[in-house]
Amino acid sequence: MAVAAAFLFAGSATLCAATVSAAQAQLYADRINLDALSGQYSSTRFIVTYHEQSAERVQAASRQLDFQRVTSLTGASVRSVRTLATGAELVEVSGNTQRQTRQDDFARDVMVAFAQNPNVAYVEPDRVMHALFTPNDTYFANQWDLTDATGGMRMPAAWDLAGSAPGAGINVAVLDTGITTHSDLSGQIVGGYDFISDSAAARDGNGRDSNAADQGDWYAANECGAGYPASNSSWHGTHVTGTIVAAANNAKGIAGVAYGAKVVPVRVLGKCGGSVSDIVDAIVWASGGSVSGVPANTNPARVLNLSLGGGGACGSFQSAINTARSNGAIFVVAAGNENQNVSNSSPANCSNVVSVAATTKSGARASYSNYGSTIVVSAPGGDGSGGAGDILSTLNSGTTTPASENYAYYAGTSMATPHVAALAALVFQKNPSLTPDQVKNILTSTARPLPGACSGGCGAGIVDAQAALQAAGGGSSNTAPVANFSFTTSGLSANFTDSSSDSDGTIASRSWNFGDGGSSTATNPSHTYAAAGTYSVSLTVTDNGGASNTKTSSVTVSSGGGGSTVLQNGVAVTGLSAVKNGQLRFTMVVPAGATNLKFVTSGGSGDGDLYVKFGSAPTTSSYDCRSWNSGNSETCSI
Repeated sequence: MAVAAAFLFAGSATLCAATVSAAQAQLYADRINLDALSGQYSSTRFIVTYHEQSAERVQAASRQLDFQRVTSLTGASVRSVRTLATGAELVEVSGNTQRQTRQDDFARDVMVAFAQNPNVAYVEPDRVMHALFTPNDTYFANQWDLTDATGGMRMPAAWDLAGSAPGAGINVAVLDTGITTHSDLSGQIVGGYDFISDSAAARDGNGRDSNAADQGDWYAANECGAGYPASNSSWHGTHVTGTIVAAANNAKGIAGVAYGAKVVPVRVLGKCGGSVSDIVDAIVWASGGSVSGVPANTNPARVLNLSLGGGGACGSFQSAINTARSNGAIFVVAAGNENQNVSNSSPANCSNVVSVAATTKSGARASYSNYGSTIVVSAPGGDGSGGAGDILSTLNSGTTTPASENYAYYAGTSMATPHVAALAALVFQKNPSLTPDQVKNILTSTARPLPGACSGGCGAGIVDAQAALQAAGGGSSNTAPVANFSFTTSGLSANFTDSSSDSDGTIASRSWNFGDGGSSTATNPSHTYAAAGTYSVSLTVTDNGGASNTKTSSVTVSSGGGGSTVLQNGVAVTGLSAVKNGQLRFTMVVPAGATNLKFVTSGGSGDGDLYVKFGSAPTTSSYDCRSWNSGNSETCSI
């Protein structure tokens, strides 16, 4: 039988004279592990499982004949390393690989050659496994911003791509209130400078100096202007710094996004804030530029984090930003917390910046976050509740001057920004030759659409750390999938059909965003909208190699075809008409605590009746209120 089998396969030898295509390999997809072809592994060893009771399973001579067959098909030699406890065979393949252009091609050829034997149940590369790194920091479980599947930035998988010291060799300048001593930041700080020229605001008595320690930014009532209430020290810079570089896997506190990087603290905010002139100088200096009267920065930053802002046009900021950019630094800035268009907030409204909006754990734009067409990306910033829905980071317990270290939850675009700055540091580490514009493009092209609602514009979406590092050169040779879908509508309902494809693998997951806050992970979902209109619907597909692609289409639904029109309190709907025995449907969202709810119809000709039901559509036999007077004057009071 072994000889006959060898003869059967001999005629197919010419089929493998060239590299097997991905499409050809799919013919054997149920028996070979194509998912393992990532380009990260040296696929010269394979685990071959023969069917039980097959000659190859029980006879070494039969296995050797099969090895010779694979050699004749691939031109590479095959030898047995050992038989595993499961009965599978570990083999090593070497030799003629010149005709393959990629290691993946060679591995695919070998697996297909083995799979052409019907006695082979399964074959896969002998992959190298790694512990999936999750820090043991005390509060890591509270860092939803890094780990949550909906609202987080997918850090654990990104750390596996970043190496043992994510961000190593990259400096991030934090232009803020300075830094306080904190054990979770020990060894994470390098250099720094105090750029506050007003000694009263600086509270250190001597204006600009090399000490970037945060002296506290508290102030009394009316001290910063009429009507300003008193405020305790914020230790804002310490909180921002922790998000970027807090030590990881040290059995305490939190984990920073780029805990292998270093932060250069640049103090620009003191009592009552900071001046544009000081901040402009600090931007130039932080990026490695020269500032008169200030020693040269021996730790120039590739990333500048500005979790600060104010009203007005960009103005003087632009020149400093341009200098930083020419020095090779990327400028990441908070969009602002006024729930207004970012065009009114500087320096977020400047050119050549990465302006960052804030999102919540549900993946929606935070209610306070600024928005607009010039937002570049979004990142976790918290919901403003003051608790676990916000961002946990390093802090200080002092109400005025520094006291003991602690941790606390803060919210704001200030908290969202360091997530993006730290990710930019990881991208620079992965590929140091990238320009600021290229890093920006990676952040935007790999961001994922917000799972929740965003009115006004939230940029490319929530930054995705894993996808960004893969794009920066994480070692994956995976070809991204192509997202595509079609749809049909009926009234307010839409039915979606996924037609996405992946040339070198399979679609592993789908994420639909229906444009009204609704979402789904189904393959072919349906969705009913609350009101007629045009909605921007997006489908993001992720393949088995981790690459993603997004397709967006406009979907228009109307109140006809059995749908319903959403009523607004006190706003009459006019021009109604229907055929005999026809129905017009309406819905209304009633706020909690409302009283004296009343529905009224009037005018026109004919005879219409009114039916109302709470929580579901009424019928002529199921309702909470019915008014069926002669004519069209009907009233239902709830």
